[in-house]
Amino acid sequence: MSKSDLRAAVIIPARYASSRFPGKPLALLAGKPMIQHVYEKAAASCADAVFVATDDSRIADAVTAFGGKPVMTRADHPSGTDRIAEAAAKCGLDADVIINVQGDEPLIPTSVIDDLIRLMRSDPALEMATVAVPGDRAKMNENNVKVVFGADHNALYFSRAEIPFLRKGGSECGTWLHWGIYAYRKSTLDRFVALPPGKLENCEKLEQLRALENGIRIYVLTSELESVGVDTPEDLAAAELKLARSASN
Repeated sequence: MSKSDLRAAVIIPARYASSRFPGKPLALLAGKPMIQHVYEKAAASCADAVFVATDDSRIADAVTAFGGKPVMTRADHPSGTDRIAEAAAKCGLDADVIINVQGDEPLIPTSVIDDLIRLMRSDPALEMATVAVPGDRAKMNENNVKVVFGADHNALYFSRAEIPFLRKGGSECGTWLHWGIYAYRKSTLDRFVALPPGKLENCEKLEQLRALENGIRIYVLTSELESVGVDTPEDLAAAELKLARSASN
């Protein structure tokens, strides 16, 4: 099988319970459930298959209603990655690359999903990959996950705190915000979920830190494109506004 023939699947983890926004995947955005927007973005990509991994029958029913493919999973997963690993096993996927698109990224450009798939197909040495976009220090809060990466584009750390910190007298080097999308080699996904949640992951509540704590490299693909991650009802309103502006242009 050539690199370009490597099969890729998108699995979207979506759970109903959320401390900041209960029922978020079913919240209406431009007249459609938010999870439908995410699914349609993924379905338009070069992936060979798309599934929604959920522990809630209401989400599964909504996905079925718009023609998507839901997979029921356990309710006790510590992270979205653990959820998609169960879904991949249940589906019997023969995919070599699995893309995790968070269910709260309704405006994520399909081209970003394609870029990650092509990246993983082009370099078999890559274990994991993700995406980051330029950030604005003045608008940051703990809901915005930041990432710093080395000259080789491998992630050094992810945090809810402001990193890198600009000390008085220091030189501004810019900040990067992390998007809720990951690409995994199937073997890496299996290794990841076999590991227990680590100290850093439990501290910051960021699943990707489990990979870094255990020596799994995460390549950071940078992009200048925009999206609106939905963590709160206010974020949903911002996404609605962005969609309305796009429709009017």
